[in-house]
Amino acid sequence: MLDFYIMPNLFSSWAKPLHRLIALLLLMLCILVPAAVADGAAKTPPTIVFMTDFGVVDDSVAICRGVMYSIAPDLRIVDLTHQVTPFSILDGARFLFGATPYYPAGTVFVVVIDPGVGSTRKAVVVKSKRGQYFVLPDNGLMTLVQDRDGLESAREITNPNWMIGAALSSTFHGRDIFSPAGAHLARGDDWTQVGPELDLSKLVRLDLTPSKMDARGLTAEVIATDGPYGNLVTTITGEDFLKLGYSHGQVVPVTIGHTELKIPFVRTFSDVPLNTPLLYIDSRGHVGFAINQGSFASNYKIQPPQPISIPRAGK
Repeated sequence: MLDFYIMPNLFSSWAKPLHRLIALLLLMLCILVPAAVADGAAKTPPTIVFMTDFGVVDDSVAICRGVMYSIAPDLRIVDLTHQVTPFSILDGARFLFGATPYYPAGTVFVVVIDPGVGSTRKAVVVKSKRGQYFVLPDNGLMTLVQDRDGLESAREITNPNWMIGAALSSTFHGRDIFSPAGAHLARGDDWTQVGPELDLSKLVRLDLTPSKMDARGLTAEVIATDGPYGNLVTTITGEDFLKLGYSHGQVVPVTIGHTELKIPFVRTFSDVPLNTPLLYIDSRGHVGFAINQGSFASNYKIQPPQPISIPRAGK
């Protein structure tokens, strides 16, 4: 009986310090883990999304990235694309419209599609109501983002401390103005120091023909082709198209420019045989025209911009 009495007491004599040690370790974990998480969050690098029409066959993109890294070494640069159709402000505006919803507030977009480089056009920083920043020429690139997200404010880039070079090039503002300004902004510099505030109503806008609907049907515009595939991009939202009364599987009469066609409305490309045209709602929520594994633009010799009309179903 003595053995059974002594053993529990021996156990309790060393168990109490062990419990205290475990409690102390748990307390330390409660203190250190949130601190480590907070520290990791604080070290998340600032992000610049970079888009140009420079292409990638020379050193232009690498030079601009070097300028940005020299100002903000911990910067994270995401290349949206550098294959924008040369001089196509509309394509740049479309790609911004498509990409911006997938990036958080605080993201800085540096965009250099700038056929007016060296002219009187302004270099600007624009802040949208989503809290994103855009460093770019004032030439209409913000049009589609402005219409969807709204703009909070804009400033002209005039502060030489936000540029590089004693003498700015008249042909490479991507290096000398937009890249350094974007890096200063991304690293947290006070953007009100970039230059004077601008009247938002005076920012340059693209002259786009909006879609219109009446009792007869819908009129709009083909504004671009989709990358290398030759699909047509239109200003018709999927929501507006469905108001015409068509459903998947129906044939839709369409006039594009002077070309009259009857095209099936389907969900995706493989819903029709190879080399067959189709009408679909694209990944950005707009009506598109394609040929399954072919080029709609080449096949029907359609060069944007072109007017387009679609009657109501049954008309």
